[in-house]
Amino acid sequence: MDFELEPSLKSVIDHESLKWIFVGGKGGVGKTTTSSSVAIQLALANPNKNYLLISTDPAHNLSDAFCQKFGKDARKVEGMDNLSCMEIDPSASMQELQASFGESDGNDPLKSIMGDVSSSIPGIDEGLSFMEVMKHIKNQTSEDNEVIKYDTIIFDTAPTGHTLRFLQLPTTLGKLLSKFNELSGTLGPLMNMMGGNQKQEIFAKLKDLQEQVSEVNKQFQDPELTTFICVCISEFLSLYETERLIQELISYNMDVNSIVVNQLLFSDDHDCQRCKARWKMQTKYLDQMDELYEDYHVVKMPLLGMEIRGVDNLKKFSKFLIEPYDPKKDGALVFDLEEK
Repeated sequence: MDFELEPSLKSVIDHESLKWIFVGGKGGVGKTTTSSSVAIQLALANPNKNYLLISTDPAHNLSDAFCQKFGKDARKVEGMDNLSCMEIDPSASMQELQASFGESDGNDPLKSIMGDVSSSIPGIDEGLSFMEVMKHIKNQTSEDNEVIKYDTIIFDTAPTGHTLRFLQLPTTLGKLLSKFNELSGTLGPLMNMMGGNQKQEIFAKLKDLQEQVSEVNKQFQDPELTTFICVCISEFLSLYETERLIQELISYNMDVNSIVVNQLLFSDDHDCQRCKARWKMQTKYLDQMDELYEDYHVVKMPLLGMEIRGVDNLKKFSKFLIEPYDPKKDGALVFDLEEK
């Protein structure tokens, strides 16, 4: 490229039409801190817009990050009127969905057959769980029982591996419907005896779900509506995982042009030999990232002296997503956080 992209997320924060922002990466690289920081910067930059930060990671670290208890229903962040958080357990959502596919007793052969068919298709659990999460978001209401609308939703996702399964869901559901049709043709008379109406009802629900998923995926593959922010640290395994994630995102036609590199020491402590050695190692992988991702926004975030917890500390840290960290000017902030 003839020009270097700025090392910040300013393009994401300033983007007017984004509806979905996904933050993902390997476990333990600071995804929750990054997603919380992105959400805070969006809320501060656009006070007239409404934002939702949602964790689909079973570990649920948002409550710890904000020092405030969150649950499966959206709750406003204390001190921020236009930012809410919620923590959803995708496996619980999947159980709710399975329960919705009929209320017959456990001995129902048709339900048993459908269970066997659906469980035989890889990734369907994660995909359907995600759709239940989406439905739950749409059903959020205020104290006045009015449906709450969010301008942008930020996802603090589970570690890579599970993050992208929902993008396979339209194909997965297509396979499920095909198997169901095949089963209906082979065992048609027998299935009709066991419950013909129920068979049609299940098929209709799956078909409807497939249409919903396809519509959502169209939005996720539109760079004007959706982007993915990769989070990593400057180490070999994390760089490898990030490259694998980016290639997978590209294969799904999902927009990705931002990488946040956390826990960097920088060369601002000349007395610490361990710090120097660590920074030398980090620099090696940063150089590789600069070469690999010259057409990406690569944001370099400092390792601070204590945990980043609470809104005030997140505000201090999150500004470096917009204004790149300068050790000479900002070095004092490394230890200038309130202990929680």
